[in-house]
Amino acid sequence: MLRLIDLRATELSPDLLDRVLPRAEFDVAAAIEQVKPLIEDVRQRGAAALTEQAKRFDHVTPPHLDVPKELWDQALEQLDRQVRRALEVGIERCAKVHAAQVPPDHQVTLDEGATVAQRWIPVERVGLYVPGGLAVYPSSVVMNVVPAQQAGVDQLVVASPAQAEHGGLPHPTILATCALLGVDQVIAAGGAGAIAALAYGVESLVRPVDVITGPGNIWVAAAKRSVLGQVGIDAEAGPTEIAIIADHTANPDHLAADLVGQAEHDPLAAAVLITTSARLAERVDRATAARAQATKHSARVITALSGQASGLVLVDTLEQAVVVANRYAAEHLEIQTDHARAVAGQIRHAGAIFVGHYSPVPLGDYLAGSNHVLPTGGTARYASGLGVTAFLKSVQQVEYSAKALAQVAPLIQALATAEDLPAHGEAVQARQADG
Repeated sequence: MLRLIDLRATELSPDLLDRVLPRAEFDVAAAIEQVKPLIEDVRQRGAAALTEQAKRFDHVTPPHLDVPKELWDQALEQLDRQVRRALEVGIERCAKVHAAQVPPDHQVTLDEGATVAQRWIPVERVGLYVPGGLAVYPSSVVMNVVPAQQAGVDQLVVASPAQAEHGGLPHPTILATCALLGVDQVIAAGGAGAIAALAYGVESLVRPVDVITGPGNIWVAAAKRSVLGQVGIDAEAGPTEIAIIADHTANPDHLAADLVGQAEHDPLAAAVLITTSARLAERVDRATAARAQATKHSARVITALSGQASGLVLVDTLEQAVVVANRYAAEHLEIQTDHARAVAGQIRHAGAIFVGHYSPVPLGDYLAGSNHVLPTGGTARYASGLGVTAFLKSVQQVEYSAKALAQVAPLIQALATAEDLPAHGEAVQARQADG
């Protein structure tokens, strides 16, 4: 089922790995031209454009673009008790982890009367996108809202597509989660139109936000790239992916279950096993095929696992497995080996690392306390998962006394002259004259 990529007895150069490792195709640039008219339509016609786009793409006319608060509360009252309990535990754990991420303010004294402080200030308004599509994602509401709340954001607006099967409202579990978290507004809008509404605002519906976060399909990613600069964004989420480093100690059925579980998200999902054991690879392939046939969403799982984004990678040593994993830079990286923590310590590039046989990715999806909004498509080489700093600005605060300024005035004058910016030096000299 999974294609085999045999890298044994091979020199693992970056160029080679970039050519042979599985990777989903996700051309955001090509999608931008198609979403631009949708964004501009919302900018020009506001709520009417959003309503028409919902009818066109979601096949329903929303009764409320601004979903009334009483409907959230009603959804929460009707939410399954066990689901509510799971959400409450997830929120509590996520809040603890993200509260610890808030960086402290600090001040450096460079000389008597010369200080530079750094303050972390939250943005005022945040737009949080929660997709519809093939699944329901209350966990994404938690993962986006909680770090923003822990950062101290004043106002939180959630956008989620109108759904025909729910009377033109977002999914009731999404509404219930918003009520549980106490967000400020929910709008029934999806895709590029929703991103435009959050970025530019819509009269009598929603004011512009400062930052937009949250996952979505290629059209959402393209829309987020298009509005970057008008607002900040977290990242452009591509198809989800899992990579697993495994040796002979791993349970092949556990590995198969983890690969199938990630493939369940999307036909474009990536599932990659990197192993030193050919026997393990064979057993995992058989177990994966059996699980893929038996699972509820078999068609999309089989498409993902048999596609170009998934595969079995054979290497000679765990050291080589680490080299492959670092070049692949997976969104989710599981390590199921002997001495897994030591192997994890060698990983530089991954969205999140799941260490040991009992730390599967779904733990991070729901209740680990970590965030599941993570960099995809190899961007973990330079990007981080969503956290409180996505909602914070670092501001430097400079304060010098007259004496402290006088001490550095000649040096400022020298640099201003060297850069041919004499008025810079004159601004300092004017204060020396006061003394």
